Amino acid sequence: MIDWKQVADLRDEVGEDAFEEVVSLFLEEVDGVIARLVIAPAAATLADDLHFIRGSAVNLGFEAFCDVCRAAERQLRRTGADSVALAPLIDAYRNSKQSFLDGLADSRHAA
Repeated sequence: MIDWKQVADLRDEVGEDAFEEVVSLFLEEVDGVIARLVIAPAAATLADDLHFIRGSAVNLGFEAFCDVCRAAERQLRRTGADSVALAPLIDAYRNSKQSFLDGLADSRHAA
């Protein structure tokens, strides 16, 4: 579900001190888009929203969520916004985020 090598690469790239801030910013921004998709998804911005959250997913190593985003983007291109099922995307994000946060907490306890 989580590509921990990608997470380690991100940590190495930004440095240990900035890592938590970067993660917090990514999660805050993705949480905002996900909240908008839950409350009031807009067909006009769906392509941009999916692209943004997929890019964030890649950076944080959210492999499973990235796959769901990619599938939703393909569906959007093929059949339009009305055909994109957002519930699986939202569930995948919530599951990936929880797995990520649990993994970070576990790694902190092990350190």
